[in-house]
Amino acid sequence: MLGVNKMKMRLQAGESVLGLINSVPSALMVEMIGYAGFDFVVLDMEHVSGNPETLEHAVRAAELAGITPLVRVPGVCPASITRALDCGAYGILVPHVRSAADALAVVRAGRYHPMGCRGISGGRTTGFGRLPLIDYFAHANTQILLALMIEDREGVDTVEEIAATPGVDMLMDGAIDLSQSYGVPGDHQHADVQTAIARIAAACAANGKWFCTVPRTSDQGAGWAARDAQAFVVGDDRAVAFRAFKQHAQTHRAQLVEAPDDRKDVG
Repeated sequence: MLGVNKMKMRLQAGESVLGLINSVPSALMVEMIGYAGFDFVVLDMEHVSGNPETLEHAVRAAELAGITPLVRVPGVCPASITRALDCGAYGILVPHVRSAADALAVVRAGRYHPMGCRGISGGRTTGFGRLPLIDYFAHANTQILLALMIEDREGVDTVEEIAATPGVDMLMDGAIDLSQSYGVPGDHQHADVQTAIARIAAACAANGKWFCTVPRTSDQGAGWAARDAQAFVVGDDRAVAFRAFKQHAQTHRAQLVEAPDDRKDVG
């Protein structure tokens, strides 16, 4: 059953929140992310081949571990937004939002009347009927977090209108995709990309929306923390796990496999 969105509550209190993208479609991994101390997890359905049942179990695991589950849907697709929310997600992250019309489509799919026209369903979101539907409508409208990713030049060009859309809670930059859109693929530190991200942050500040960023260097993260960012996505579980596995293997290979000859002769 949809409870209190702790991530949204902390943001409303002026606190900062820390999240990780879940790219390994596993409820166990999501549970580990929660107990590791993150505030929210982004269950990725844009770049990951997950199925609806796996997604629902991942949401359950997040709830169990006390971490707020958001779902990154494949795009501005009302059907995908509906399914993600109906499985119990506490928020939606929509990639490649390019216009105020896109933003409005997300709000219409993600909010109930009077702000939207989200399809009505019960099931686990209402505790299978424990929470009356009419009460759930108001509860969902206040607890669900709607976040939009600005990843294209077109989105940056209209970001002020996007940020002004009622019902949108947060904007997030997509620096790597922005680099491609600005003709410098992969160069997320390029001046044009950083200027675009600054414009996204400024649009959030001007319209009372939270700004989420993906710091790719320690200096970058500290800089945004001192400025306008309230939410930070600090990588994905796949990359974090790979680096940890690699370091673990290298450490023990150096100690046990490639040890000096005098050690090998002991015993």
